[in-house]
Amino acid sequence: MMRRTRAAAAASAASVLLLLAGTPAHALAPTGGTVTAPDPYFPLSGNNGYDVRHYDLDLDFTPATHLLDARATVRAIADRSLSTFRLDYSGPEIQQVLVDGRPATYRRNGQKLTVVPVRPIRAGAAFTVLVRYRGTPERISDPALGDYGWINTPDGAVALNEPDGARTWYPLNDDLRDKATYTFRITTPTGVTALANGEPDGPPQDRDGRTTVTWQMRKPMAGYLSMVAIGDFKVTRTTDGGIPNITAYDPTGGDDALLHPTTAEAVAWERQRFGAYPFDSMGGIIDQVGVGYALETQSRPVYDGGTDELTVVHEMAHQWYGDSVTPGTWRDIWLNEGFATYTEWLWQEDHGGPTVQQVFDTYYAAPADDPFWHLKTGDPGRDNMFDYDAVYLRGAMTLQALRTTIGDHDFFQLLREWARTHRYGTADTRDLLDLAEKISHRRLGPLFDAWLYTAAKPPLPH
Repeated sequence: MMRRTRAAAAASAASVLLLLAGTPAHALAPTGGTVTAPDPYFPLSGNNGYDVRHYDLDLDFTPATHLLDARATVRAIADRSLSTFRLDYSGPEIQQVLVDGRPATYRRNGQKLTVVPVRPIRAGAAFTVLVRYRGTPERISDPALGDYGWINTPDGAVALNEPDGARTWYPLNDDLRDKATYTFRITTPTGVTALANGEPDGPPQDRDGRTTVTWQMRKPMAGYLSMVAIGDFKVTRTTDGGIPNITAYDPTGGDDALLHPTTAEAVAWERQRFGAYPFDSMGGIIDQVGVGYALETQSRPVYDGGTDELTVVHEMAHQWYGDSVTPGTWRDIWLNEGFATYTEWLWQEDHGGPTVQQVFDTYYAAPADDPFWHLKTGDPGRDNMFDYDAVYLRGAMTLQALRTTIGDHDFFQLLREWARTHRYGTADTRDLLDLAEKISHRRLGPLFDAWLYTAAKPPLPH
């Protein structure tokens, strides 16, 4: 995610400044496998007992009424015997739930949908859940995090889910570690454009004044990165560097004269820095959403109202850092935003701007009693997870401190190895520390503790 201005990011969290107890780098537990503990920032999100493999979303949407008539099919594998299981869902009224084709009992409680199949699902078995629902999805408006989820626009809708907004428009296991592939089948009145993650699958199908388009995301994706955009769009399609580039813009707000070529340029440059591009297409969408941020939705970020060069560089960097390699919990959001912000600094350095060290020095000049240092980058707290100073800037500064300590050769090897080793998976700060120590043959725990888990100005690295 990229807040449009530093002031806007700071304002979103200015009312709550918490100094939460962080975990020292040397004490971080390893991650991986089935999640047993809830996310520390969003304990209601995610469910144990199964692993989702694929979501098939049939969405029939009418912009004039903002009515969504939908069918979500969830294909999963049971980790253990399941007489009941839960999904994350706070969307429109449910009309039917089937498990393996049989009607199931269900109940809703807050953002949870509990399903009781006719027969228990045995451990290791594949099973399918079909949920039919109909109504008008509503966005989430959070005092600290802003507006997200399903957002209706004058000519359609756009879904921006970070951090837990996917539940507003389809049932899912909203756990960062349970990634899955997706099929989006979107039906709208003919003449309305519908886009999603991934690539189009076949030509549009017209029938009785309505058009259905299908998009496929064939690489694993966390729920918060799923996206649909429906409305009046002008679409541009090219192939750049062997990768399909699909961009779109709302013509009431301008054009994509910058978005389309800059996306191609940013990805070409980032491929040289970080290794192979992780997805089968790239692109972006400019819509008039009114949320004040851009979001790195997988393969095709969404930009509110317009964009600029550095924002495109930032969001496309997330395709490696955040989308392909995703933090195991939201406590480690600095792994997303610090890496993407650092990429901006590298881009400037390579394109006639200030060096990364000059940018670092500018921010490091803030005095020790400045609020700039008052949050922990590695554990800023839920309400401050998008704090621009603590997470974005100091996250990038942490990487520069690491680069200064281990040297350019090992640092740029680390960037590539991080993207390669954890491709399509999840990883946490402990994993980054272990990899950095393996590559550099240095003990780096004290540096990570000082820069990530101390609410104070750290000493300059040596």
